[in-house]
Amino acid sequence: MLKNVTITGYKPNELGIFKRDHPSVEFIKKAILKELVPLIEEGLEWVIISGQLGVELWAAEVVFDVQAVFPEVKLAVLTPFFSQEEKWSDVNKEWYESILAQADFVEAITHKPYESPKQFILKNQVLLHKSDIAIIMYDSENEGSPKFFFEAAKRYRETKDYQIREITFYDLQLIVEEEMSKRIDE
Repeated sequence: MLKNVTITGYKPNELGIFKRDHPSVEFIKKAILKELVPLIEEGLEWVIISGQLGVELWAAEVVFDVQAVFPEVKLAVLTPFFSQEEKWSDVNKEWYESILAQADFVEAITHKPYESPKQFILKNQVLLHKSDIAIIMYDSENEGSPKFFFEAAKRYRETKDYQIREITFYDLQLIVEEEMSKRIDE
């Protein structure tokens, strides 16, 4: 039984999203929800993120929404280092801090401020070891920051029983078409 899932993916700027209320966010959240609910129904207990802007924080919002129906599901935020939001805009800092305030568990992996890219490598390793499955919004034809986690997850899967579920741009397109069809039918 899958107990813990890590969710990660693109940062907003990698998707051309520069506002939290951008219409695309709704479809991304629906894609996350579509992957998450069956896992919850099978007994998923924890959703783990590193608190990165974009897909991870949208996933946190999805978790908060589903907690109304599935209060047993918990959110853990395992940041790669202290104060990862230090150089973010005030708007993004507020968003991040609101997610941390609602999370069930928050911890910095390295217990120090940013020192080197090794902290991101360690973060990926910890997230993989703490989870049974990864949901990653990533499309290999559009590489970006999720590539590093995706590659680490594929290597991890070679020696462990570990699942990787991808949300690709094609999957998002299907959700957009599905939603548009529903709206036309209404």
